[in-house]
Amino acid sequence: MNKVWYVYLGWVVAAGVLGFAISMIFSGILSLPRNLYLIPYVGLSGLFFYAYIRWSGTSISEIIRHNWVWGLVGAVLLTLFTVKNVLSQPVSPRSEGFVLAFDLLWSGVVYGLMDALLLTVLPVLAIWQAFTLLEWTGNWQGKILVGIIAVLASVLVTAAYHLGYPEYRSTGLFGPVIGNTAMTLGYLITNNPLAAIFSHIAMHIAAVLHGPASVIQLPPH
Repeated sequence: MNKVWYVYLGWVVAAGVLGFAISMIFSGILSLPRNLYLIPYVGLSGLFFYAYIRWSGTSISEIIRHNWVWGLVGAVLLTLFTVKNVLSQPVSPRSEGFVLAFDLLWSGVVYGLMDALLLTVLPVLAIWQAFTLLEWTGNWQGKILVGIIAVLASVLVTAAYHLGYPEYRSTGLFGPVIGNTAMTLGYLITNNPLAAIFSHIAMHIAAVLHGPASVIQLPPH
């Protein structure tokens, strides 16, 4: 297995390429509205994540159960950070009634979940599994080094994904990269993906309620 450790790194690069291609084609070129844009984004990214899980032999239930209490604690703390950031941005009108309920599910829960899986969970998993094969994670020094590499991998995928949106080419990538890095660190520190998943979902729900047309966490606008 040590001969194929680098293939895990290929999955990280592929995630960045996929994210960039989806946002560039369906947002930048086709200019799909958000609800329609999410169909190819969720579909293609979901299939990609599923393919990685099958290829790597990762047990989702096992990684969720491991340190799940700390994962929930991390999710709460990160949610305070991300929601505060959302509320600091301009307010814009939101939907009402059934449409609001749909937006909360589609742009809030589903969109937030997919972002967390593609931008945070997959890069961290791939890097950790790659360097575990090389026996770099057997001590604290190695774990810290691999953690730094995992953060950089998440930054790579996050930056590539957001560069596909025309709106981020003018306003910059600092905000999305900082926000997702915080959630990536939460995953690494708690050693549980729930910290990143729940905080990302909470951030999207807050964005839907506060300003779906103005909050930067809900591209495309």
